[in-house]
Amino acid sequence: MTDTWLITGGCGFIGKRLVSTLRDNTSACLRVFDNLSVGSKADLEAGVLVEQTESSHRLPVPSDGAVQLIQGDICDVDAITNAMQGVDNVVHLAANTGVAPSVVDPQADCHINVVGTLNVLEAARHAGVRRFIFASSGAPIGEANPPIHEELAAHPVSPYGASKLAGEGYCSAYARTYNLDTVALRFGNVYGPGSSNKSSVVAKFIRDAMTEGLIRIYGDGLQTRDFVYIDDLIQAICAAETVPNIGGEIFQIATQSETTVQEIAGIICKKLPILGVPAPKIIYEKLRVGDVLRNFSDTGKARKILGWQSKVGTNEGIEATIKWFLDNETSLTKTTIA
Repeated sequence: MTDTWLITGGCGFIGKRLVSTLRDNTSACLRVFDNLSVGSKADLEAGVLVEQTESSHRLPVPSDGAVQLIQGDICDVDAITNAMQGVDNVVHLAANTGVAPSVVDPQADCHINVVGTLNVLEAARHAGVRRFIFASSGAPIGEANPPIHEELAAHPVSPYGASKLAGEGYCSAYARTYNLDTVALRFGNVYGPGSSNKSSVVAKFIRDAMTEGLIRIYGDGLQTRDFVYIDDLIQAICAAETVPNIGGEIFQIATQSETTVQEIAGIICKKLPILGVPAPKIIYEKLRVGDVLRNFSDTGKARKILGWQSKVGTNEGIEATIKWFLDNETSLTKTTIA
């Protein structure tokens, strides 16, 4: 019997890549639930038939080869409850993402990431969902001597980290109290083709280099992150859906490699001229509130239990990302390419 997947936030960067991968490699019925605040129906439509459906009490099963799109918000209990009808697997990607927005409006961050996640968990519990995958991050750990791992005590330094920690906590509670098979994946800094709407380091650096001819680094650039390529991340999500007996577990999903923000900028500055874009100027601005200075992950648990590890190196991944921007975001390049 074919499984039905519900992907919240499925029109976003990670979601649309996951949809494409599942459609090309499985027979799963795919349902996307998204409020379209960032992504759009058009983001799903490259080679995919999208059936846009109003959330109602009687949702049709997605057609073979099609993706069913339901416009709705995870903070709307009725909408997410209705969208959960007949669902076997949930990948919960919808969120208020990033440290900076959470610092500006911590209440909105809490409402979306905590209350919204609780709404999705409740809907999944009542629908009898088989596996629930929660997109978390390294932010719950906060300042710690890296590499970070699943056994470290969490001390978040930003509202975003606190809200993601709450989501992990609710996943653990639902696994143990209600026997809902939850798995929390702590994503590293995800980058890659398709990231035009992302405001994280790699996408922002490439976009600013193409439009303004400069890269802004907050602080001295020596802060470190673990940058994981989108296709590697998607494989981790698929592994987390199939491996048995991992309900209630947390996994670090990254590369186990510490890379400075300055190194990322340097790679982009070297790659752009080779691809026909003038090298940008690097400028330094004040360090942002809530930013962790060092962060990379020990991925041994994911390697041992999920059978997963990253494969794409940073140089290879950034080159592929730049090429995607050049091929797909032509309006970004007009100010810098002669």
